[in-house]
Amino acid sequence: MTEPEELEALVLTPDERARGVQVDRVMFTLDWTGEEEPGLLAAFVADRVRAFGTEPAGVGTEAVRRAAEADPALRRGDLPVRQLDHLSGVLAELGCTLLVWDSGTDAYEVLVAPGGDHASAGLTHEGLPVRPWGAEPDETLVSLNCPGCSQMLVWQLPPNETLADEHCDCGTPLFDAAGLPLPGVTLDD
Repeated sequence: MTEPEELEALVLTPDERARGVQVDRVMFTLDWTGEEEPGLLAAFVADRVRAFGTEPAGVGTEAVRRAAEADPALRRGDLPVRQLDHLSGVLAELGCTLLVWDSGTDAYEVLVAPGGDHASAGLTHEGLPVRPWGAEPDETLVSLNCPGCSQMLVWQLPPNETLADEHCDCGTPLFDAAGLPLPGVTLDD
């Protein structure tokens, strides 16, 4: 089985595969700042769980939303993470896994798969990794604005690789020999 076929076999029902449904049609895009309308993420997850023949008991995020709104430490972007954490736990109890596609954007591309942990499956979609929510990504995304010219710079680093002695194209040194940011260099979150 090729990589796309493996992911399709995992996240599509037999009927969806027979009808030629593409993986993108069963993927939910959640902006890093949150849902466009409350409840859309939970409705998507519940629909996918039902598609796999399981009742989506406990699939909901309203309690998470209420708790987050009451949290004075809540920052922009925190709510979606809390919702995904919650849904991942609920799905595990239902025998499913919440997956995310590391598409390289600032959105969470969410899939639901029946069965347990798929961390070691080496799944990809369009050449980019798909991993269970909460599993560490294979690569680390580093971004910053150069203090010398303000150009936005982005690197996708494999494990154990650093940006030692990296410079901007304008010549501004950004990292020391150990790969640590030099004074005046601020990494984006």
